[in-house]
Amino acid sequence: MSDQEFFTVHHQMNANVEPLGDGFSLPSKEQFEAEIPAPFIVASEFSQLDLINDQARAELKNSDFKHVIQLLDTQNSKLNLLLSFMLSQQDDERFRCKTKSFGASQFTFASEQAVSKGTHVRAKLFLEYPPAAIYCYGEVTDCQQEDSGHLVHVKYTLLRDSDQDLLIKAALHQQQKLLRQRSLNRDS
Repeated sequence: MSDQEFFTVHHQMNANVEPLGDGFSLPSKEQFEAEIPAPFIVASEFSQLDLINDQARAELKNSDFKHVIQLLDTQNSKLNLLLSFMLSQQDDERFRCKTKSFGASQFTFASEQAVSKGTHVRAKLFLEYPPAAIYCYGEVTDCQQEDSGHLVHVKYTLLRDSDQDLLIKAALHQQQKLLRQRSLNRDS
């Protein structure tokens, strides 16, 4: 993975972060891709289909195919519901936490326990939009004491390119929501 920097948005989403032992060494790229749970692969593929679905909807809108668009939307909703259920089975209560911020190069999360700088973690990030989940490895770059615990900063060390693209899309979506809300607040 390259050492690119991407912007980060402040947003809470569900995550599983599992600190790994001192003797842990990262798997090879091939081993990493082989260990990704099937629902995460399916979620990534579904997100790619969503992009194609959006393009098809735009083309159909121009041709007045309201019922076809409605059928596509209904099928997409069913698939997303099934996907959400499959991904919920991957959520491990022992490692559950909430992110404070995320981007395509790093994320932060709240933790009751301090996590040492340099600790490797295995993470699962459950995105709301696009509906998907990211399976990755990271390294703790900072851990700050806060009133209610600790804020842990994690930089990705193993992340598929397609999942990085999903994180960019999710961060842009959250940024757009924030900008729309600011605009509405100014107007009122």
